[in-house]
Amino acid sequence: MDILGTLRRIDFLTFWSLLGLCFRHPLLPYPTFVATKECLRRSTQHFGRAHYQNTAANAFRHAYWNYLIAKFCTKWSKNEETILVWTKAITDWHENAFKNRELAKLMDLHNNQIGRTMFKENSKQSVEKVTVFLLEMTKDAVLIRSKEALAQNPTNLVHLV
Repeated sequence: MDILGTLRRIDFLTFWSLLGLCFRHPLLPYPTFVATKECLRRSTQHFGRAHYQNTAANAFRHAYWNYLIAKFCTKWSKNEETILVWTKAITDWHENAFKNRELAKLMDLHNNQIGRTMFKENSKQSVEKVTVFLLEMTKDAVLIRSKEALAQNPTNLVHLV
């Protein structure tokens, strides 16, 4: 994971907004980085490079990423609400920092929420157990073509391709 290369792709104001987030939650960027690396490793292990496209594998990656950030942050903070606020803020920041088509962005935000909900409902479960559950959910991920289809699937992982 090339952090410097990634940061070079964002503009100055977006970079400062990231720093502001990190200053407000100084203990959480490190576990977020570790969770991100683990998410990418496991997504590649299960799906190869398909998780970089708007596929069901990408839906898994976004949900898993949010779940892992929240889970890994519990080692640094015991306040679940703070952790979930951070997880939403940092993943929303990511979606805004890196431009995407509108439906693809909405799909990512939707799958991010699924991951945070998964954490809320399974915060005491092992990462392995939740990983298996999300992999099973991926098999039933719904192909969407519109915002309306997205709204009709509030608890399903969704994808575009």
